[in-house]
Amino acid sequence: MWCSTAAPRSDLPDVARFVEMLNAHGDFFDHGAPIVLARAPGRLDLMGGIADYSGALVLELPLAAATFVAAQPTDEPCVIIHSLAASGIDAEPDVALPLAALAPAGLPVDYAAAHASLTNDPRRRWAAYVAGVLIVLGRERALPITRGLRLLIDSTVPPNKGVSSSAALEVAAMQAIGAVYGLALDGRELALLCQMVENLVVGAPCGVMDQMTSACGEQDRLLALLCQPAELQASVALPVDLEVWGIDSGIRHAVTGADYGAVRVAAFMGYRIIADIAKLTVTSRSVGGVAVADQRWRGYLANIAPSVWELTYRDQVPLVLDGATFLANYGGTTDPVTQVDPSRSYAVRQATAHPIYEHQRVQLFRALLGTPALDEEGRVLLGELMYQSHGSYSACGLGATGTDRLVELVRAAGPAAGLYGAKITGGGSGGTVAVLARRGAAEDISDIARHYERETGHTTTVLGGSSPGAIAFGTLRLSWH
Repeated sequence: MWCSTAAPRSDLPDVARFVEMLNAHGDFFDHGAPIVLARAPGRLDLMGGIADYSGALVLELPLAAATFVAAQPTDEPCVIIHSLAASGIDAEPDVALPLAALAPAGLPVDYAAAHASLTNDPRRRWAAYVAGVLIVLGRERALPITRGLRLLIDSTVPPNKGVSSSAALEVAAMQAIGAVYGLALDGRELALLCQMVENLVVGAPCGVMDQMTSACGEQDRLLALLCQPAELQASVALPVDLEVWGIDSGIRHAVTGADYGAVRVAAFMGYRIIADIAKLTVTSRSVGGVAVADQRWRGYLANIAPSVWELTYRDQVPLVLDGATFLANYGGTTDPVTQVDPSRSYAVRQATAHPIYEHQRVQLFRALLGTPALDEEGRVLLGELMYQSHGSYSACGLGATGTDRLVELVRAAGPAAGLYGAKITGGGSGGTVAVLARRGAAEDISDIARHYERETGHTTTVLGGSSPGAIAFGTLRLSWH
């Protein structure tokens, strides 16, 4: 059986569960060579969300739910990936990729070619999050892809729920593969490389908060990240009488969805328009792309004060603008991972305003959490900031009937039931609602979930608890005995 030379962490029972599962599938690996085990948690976005790509502060909780990747090098000329969680996404559980497809003639494959080949089959597309790690390490860290790999994956992070199942998979895969090859990756570099996997190989225009939380999160503390581009600040403790829950709406969420992408594009369009109004120097970078010399806001909407937005720029940024007119007048945006569609109209003003106000909301939220002996009025104010954030998501077009209803139910129960605030998480358009509650509110949270299920017919998942990020967990080496 597979055994670790170091005892699994006693406070993480899922490690022992995974090792038991590993032994149930013991013949997947060669018993004559050790395997490396990595673990990365999902995350619950408490405040910040989609403002990450505009440079905002975000506050994220690493969840108890996590993804495991076990890796072993082989002499086979291919990478074989088996997922025990594939049935949850209606996908093929086994994907085999020849080394020649990942590194033709021993050289790293181009990102565009990797994206095309790894994502063209919907039932095998999930493997791009894993194989993309090899592509990125080959290109960015000159990793020679000359030996095969066997990778076994399992996860308790629910997919398509807005709690970063993709980031957990990327981070766990990169941690395991990096350990196999002896690569030294710190948490920040690990997260940024994993973001490249999602942006350039998978083709999802996500910010970096998901990967940073999965890699660098601390158990039972909020990761504080200033996304300019990925600056870790001191983690934040919740007051001892508060806790955070997630309630899944049962409505599918995907960061690759058109709504999220359109809002992101519109935000960068808004920044480009403001740069023109402010007479910043703009140069062409590529077709549809520009560079802005910006010493004032350093390229981030989040650095524009709400009062400056209201008094100087708000009325000059159009409510709606079509892509063709924007490109004709402004040439493109500074976003390297999205393109303006000339045939589409974008709600520019609201997408621009959201990160400006969200950054301030998150700063206020953190300041309130740091208040000694936070009283009931302070807890209610925390909740109000969450409700404001949720409303802003909806105004951007990223709401959903299910998540709106969950927020309404939390608001109706209110502080009398120990429930202070709620908001949609991550990329929006469905997925999970984060709830701030008085400690010990598990039954009240369950009541909300049951009420919602009876009313809508959707099946919910309640998420609670916390665990360390991949760096704090490290890796385990297992041998067959």
